[in-house]
Amino acid sequence: MPKKPEDRLEKAQGFSRRTFIGGAAASMAALTALPRRAQASIPGVPAQAEKFKLKYAPYFGMFENHAGKDRIDQIKFAADQGFLAMFDNGFMNRPAAEQEKLAREMDRLGLEWGPFVAYADFKVKSFVTRDPEIRAMLKKRAQTAVDTAKRAGIKWALMVPGRFDEGLEWDYQTANVVDNLKFCAEICESSGLVIVIEPLNAWTNHPGLFLTKIPQAYQICKAVGSPSCKIVNDIYHQQITEGNLIPNIDMAWDEIAAYHVGDNPGRKEPTTGEINYRNIFKHLSEKGFQGVLGLEHGKSQPGLEGEKALLTAYRACDDF
Repeated sequence: MPKKPEDRLEKAQGFSRRTFIGGAAASMAALTALPRRAQASIPGVPAQAEKFKLKYAPYFGMFENHAGKDRIDQIKFAADQGFLAMFDNGFMNRPAAEQEKLAREMDRLGLEWGPFVAYADFKVKSFVTRDPEIRAMLKKRAQTAVDTAKRAGIKWALMVPGRFDEGLEWDYQTANVVDNLKFCAEICESSGLVIVIEPLNAWTNHPGLFLTKIPQAYQICKAVGSPSCKIVNDIYHQQITEGNLIPNIDMAWDEIAAYHVGDNPGRKEPTTGEINYRNIFKHLSEKGFQGVLGLEHGKSQPGLEGEKALLTAYRACDDF
């Protein structure tokens, strides 16, 4: 059976949102049996913490050792720890009833959703072509994204333009990407859903993709000229591709709708690599950023200790 786009995304990124990294089986079994409030009272983890300054968004499974496998309990745990958002790349593939159930709990706790994946196929020359079959597929994906967003109250859906075409002049490919994004944006505009395109690095994770840099994404969004086409700036990818993180944030500010977070090297939590996330978060806060920052990374340690280390790292970087 072919892998789903989010499966390919997880494999390429080197971590899984469905399978927790490491962890002891006995500890997991004992924790899962505990009531949620008792789980949240584990030594070293506050039952209810101060809210973070920015909308950092963990994914389902990130705190599974503390909260258990139930996604509702994971939402509750995230809220208890002061998080203001969550994100789920595979949300569009969940049954409608589950989407609605998760959305109700997010609404009850006042949490906001980050972008879900509407289309991300890293093996196909998609947006760079004028193929009518590709256009029909994109139409279906965009409409499904609109329906999903309406059902759950989500503002953003991620679309990756796919691979570049070695046999076509680059400028023609850019024009085709713009046209295809205009087509998708028109489907989304009336509902208010915003497509976010994500530049990805070609060195460590995704060789051969068309969209790699923030200036390139900015140029494309300007050419599309729609409020339903913006950028998700993945700081991990951009540190690898181009660096100059804060100046690029400022230059593309009006076209950036969301962020992904991960340190480099290793794609683990902030403070484990070379990126000064405290300065970046401080800069975003001072500029008044109101969007979501998806915690799209793994953990540097397994089990409960890894989850505690992650919470400690975000508290340290949010202290500005």
